[in-house]
Amino acid sequence: MDKEMRQPLIVGNWKMNGGLSDSIRLVTNLKNQLNEKNQVEVVVAPPFTSLHSVSIAISETKIRLAGQNMFWEESGAYTGEISGLFLKESGCDFVILGHSERRQFFKESDEQINLKVQAACKSELIPILCIGEKLKERQAKETLNVVEKQLKIGLKDLAIHDFETIVIAYEPVWAIGTGETPQTEQIEEVHHFIRGWLKRYFDAPTANMTRLLYGGSVQPENAASLMQIDEVDGLLVGGASLHTEDFIKIIHFEENR
Repeated sequence: MDKEMRQPLIVGNWKMNGGLSDSIRLVTNLKNQLNEKNQVEVVVAPPFTSLHSVSIAISETKIRLAGQNMFWEESGAYTGEISGLFLKESGCDFVILGHSERRQFFKESDEQINLKVQAACKSELIPILCIGEKLKERQAKETLNVVEKQLKIGLKDLAIHDFETIVIAYEPVWAIGTGETPQTEQIEEVHHFIRGWLKRYFDAPTANMTRLLYGGSVQPENAASLMQIDEVDGLLVGGASLHTEDFIKIIHFEENR
């Protein structure tokens, strides 16, 4: 399957920003300015407290909803956690898992992330599995080893049918929110490696239909060039997704080529 056969995917991760009113304002502006002929799949990931309201706001649009995280159990004595079932009931189709901020600040391990990926698939959510290296790992030329470990453990025990919708987002930790963007060759190398690894670990058809995203200081100015990189099928956008004008320009990247 060629890159052209995979629908581009742009995901806006709002992180811990904005309350209910801000979330409604953001998504309302987004749907009002989105080109009706847009061929890009657009996903927004608001804070948990805004999920249901945003779901209602986008109910008659093509915009889809994602949770920013989830727990691996369906229910139980896990104070403060959110299950995949809760996300589905709130209108989510996707869930972001293994984001570098979860790994960094909450010490999530690859094994825990794998449990979440499996639980997401069981809940019929599409996992967006985030992987990527730290600066010291890049400098030590350990990038591909780190990425392979995160893939191998994060996708452990998944069936082929589970993998029909999974999305993988490569986000070098040192590029997130720093304004630093890896060179084209660096991004291309990692994405080629991921595609090749998937072919070896699963099979070629599965690997070829899997969408690979890039995340890390994505801006309107670099979106088009990032999307032109071989094997990059979409973008995981952080700060720029909080500004409608910027996010719209990223979504409409083809117009800025």
